[in-house]
Amino acid sequence: MTATEEPTASDGAPAQPLTIAQLAELAGVSTATVSKVVNGRSEVAPETRAAIERLIREHGYRRQRRRVSSAPLIELVFHALEGDYPIEIIKGVERVAREHHLAVVVSELQHRHVPGRGWIEDVLGRRPTGVIAVFSSLTHEQRDQLTTRDIPLVMLDPSGDPGHRVPSVGASNWSGGLWATRHLLELGHRRIGIITGPDYALSSRARLDGYRAALDTAGVPVDPGLICQGDFLAEGGLAQAHRLLRLPDPPTAIFTCNDGEAMGVYRAAYDLGLRIPDELSVIGFDDLPPMRWTIPPLTTIRQPLTEMAVAAATMLMTLARGEPLAQNRVELGTELVVRGSTAPPAR
Repeated sequence: MTATEEPTASDGAPAQPLTIAQLAELAGVSTATVSKVVNGRSEVAPETRAAIERLIREHGYRRQRRRVSSAPLIELVFHALEGDYPIEIIKGVERVAREHHLAVVVSELQHRHVPGRGWIEDVLGRRPTGVIAVFSSLTHEQRDQLTTRDIPLVMLDPSGDPGHRVPSVGASNWSGGLWATRHLLELGHRRIGIITGPDYALSSRARLDGYRAALDTAGVPVDPGLICQGDFLAEGGLAQAHRLLRLPDPPTAIFTCNDGEAMGVYRAAYDLGLRIPDELSVIGFDDLPPMRWTIPPLTTIRQPLTEMAVAAATMLMTLARGEPLAQNRVELGTELVVRGSTAPPAR
């Protein structure tokens, strides 16, 4: 075999991943250019970068014997930095990062759920110990780029299906939806509205399925007119609550699929002169710290966000040490927290 021939196994597949020099030979570029792509440097033409990344995906990349050290950083990526949800996540990741003497780099996707162009190059350039993506997804190409550089990835509260190969942490959303609706049924409510999250969010779909299961078990027909699609924002909760409460036969209770939407329902009740819980019961989902200070304090389903973040960061550190995970999917339990916003319906 000559120096320019590609090493192959008997079945035609590459016998082993290729070095930077071999990748450069195949791509017809310099080793410096391949090195820039491997390390996330920006000064490479997009077409050349795409060709080199394709070769890395097809053949693999053989690192030098002396492994390039990772930076003492955890890359924490949010689809949006709004409200108290990201604060609870950051607290959990910081707890684990401090134990391992790491810093946390926080970035925002500005409500996109897949990072745009330039994000992966920035991450590869920083060479963090690992990446935690929160309520977002990565493209297959972006995942492959992290894998080929030995940068582990964990998905936290993923918006879509991460697949069984990608480590992820979530909560028991279906059970939470079931318990929220069952609580209202046990109080005597039968006209129960729900404001979901966006349709692409699997967590929202699971909470809606739990709502439907609770009604079905209780023998209460599901009224499609009481199901509103929200967006996990207070503004969406306000708009959908106005629609529900102006129905000829309005609901006596509303279950929102996050606490932010519940605040929108509170505002709608105020606008329409309805007293909570005397004339309308409201239950949320998340149990963010401010919810105990609303008037009245919000009944909600506790999603252990900080504990979920601790679990994700702990999994990340295990992967960074080159150790296998006990399981690729971790699901933490949710629980009902009863406060002052729910009561039996007015007679």
